Parts: sequence; structure tokens; C-alpha cells
Amino acid sequence: MTTTARLRAFVALADHGSVRAAASALVVTESTVSAAVRALVDEVGVALLVKEGRGVRLTAAGARYASYARRILGLLDEATAAAWSEADPRRGHVRLGAVTTAGEHLLPALLASFRARQPDVTLGVEVAPSAVVWPMLRHHEVDVVVAGSPPSDLPARVRAVRDNTLTVVGAPAAADGFDPAAATWLLREHGSGIRTTLTNLLEDLPGETSQLIMGSHGATIAAARAGLGVTLVAREGVARLLAEGALVELPMPGVPISRPWHVVTHPDATASTELLVGHLLADEALGWRPA
Repeated sequence: MTTTARLRAFVALADHGSVRAAASALVVTESTVSAAVRALVDEVGVALLVKEGRGVRLTAAGARYASYARRILGLLDEATAAAWSEADPRRGHVRLGAVTTAGEHLLPALLASFRARQPDVTLGVEVAPSAVVWPMLRHHEVDVVVAGSPPSDLPARVRAVRDNTLTVVGAPAAADGFDPAAATWLLREHGSGIRTTLTNLLEDLPGETSQLIMGSHGATIAAARAGLGVTLVAREGVARLLAEGALVELPMPGVPISRPWHVVTHPDATASTELLVGHLLADEALGWRPA
């Protein structure tokens, strides 16, 4: 079994916490995963995993090794994509990562427009909270990220920006005598950049606010429409609901907030990735401008 296969098995086990789940994710047998990880641990020479209930967890050494393993695998995939891109950019592969709101409201138009011009470029998309997509770029698991502002220590290049405004919304009934300190606040999933911004805003309110964690962008919006509480969202993501009157904007100190979208790539982006960036900047209907 190759070192690459062993690394993939180890990362899958680290991600899913059990041999059964890792095998299912990789579409291999459980014995294949067990043998691969056992061989890798023997090769490294230190304990990378310990049993925990019916699953496993990483040791401190395992967590550090997993970080390197992700980077190695990401670079291997990126190297293959880069080779194909250099040979023929119009038949290459681009791996995109996007935060949830961008994935739902920006990517569809972007990808449809790009595919109409470059139908032979293979596209892969991962949509996840910002706390997930930025490490994916750091580990070379994606070629380009569409999200808010990148971490300051990330070795990457901002290629394009697009206006984005965060605003507080709720059902129409919430507008009557709205008091931010007395409202029930609907929170996004852990790792969401909007959730972090909202919790920072709530810290400035007097007393302890009532909060309800909904776990996803869609669930948060649905709960706000149902009158369960109010929340902070990207205005563009609820534009239709605001126009229909299903949601209304609510006043709060410090809001609305400008949080531009960013398109971010590696400093040495592949030729196919450059095709995508060039396209989104050339198509004025998409609303992007050079960084």
C-alpha cells in the first residue's frame, strides 16, 4: 500500500472518528483502513491515535501529524491539477471552497457563467463555515475560496472583492418596539464568521441576551421568518424575503456592517484557477472588482 493511501486513510479516520465511518467515506473495507493506519503508525513510530469508546481520537502527536498529512495530500492533488492546467488550462480542474451564504447566493451564478464559457474545466465545490474553508486553503485542499476577509497569517492572495452588507432581520411583528437587549437572537453554526460578528455585537448589549442556536444558515432564516427571534444576516442572502415583506430590517447600534466578499487563491494559482478569476472579473453582471 502506498504512503499516499496510508495518509488518506489516516486523515479519513481523523475526520470521522471511527474505522467504519472512515471506510465508508473512502469506499473501502474496514480492514483496508485498519491496515493502512497501522502501517503508518508503525512507520512514524509514535502513538497517533487512542481508542475512545467505539471510535478513536487523535493524540497530540496525531493531531500535529494530521495537519501535515492534509497539507501533503492537498499539495499532491494541487500538483496534479496544476500539471493538467499547464498542459491545457481549459481542460483543467479547479477546487472551490465557499462559506454557506456565498455558496448559496454567489456561487451558482458564478459557476453557471464560467461553465458556459469554459465547459471542459472540471469544478469541485466545498461549502462550509469560514472556520473550515480557510484551513482548507491553507492545507491546499482547495484552489480558491469565496468568503469574507481571510486570516492575516494565511499565505494567500486576494484576487477580487464584492460588496456585502450585514443587517439585523426578523419577522414583521418584531419591528414593533424592537429592543436588541430583550430580543431572542438566532445564532448560526459554530465556525460561522457571521456568528462571530453577531456574538461580538451582543457583548456590547446590557445584561445577558436570550440566544437560540439553529445550526445552519437556512434554519436561522426559517426561524426568523417564523417569529422565533432575530438574527444577523447578509442582506443579499435575504433580499427576496425583504422585498416580499416576510422579513424586515431592524435597527441596532453598529449595524448595518460592511463585510465585503473576497475571492482568495494561493499566490501561485494554477492556470485553470487564473481562468476562473479572470472570468469573474470580466463578467460585470457578477459584481466583482479587482482587489
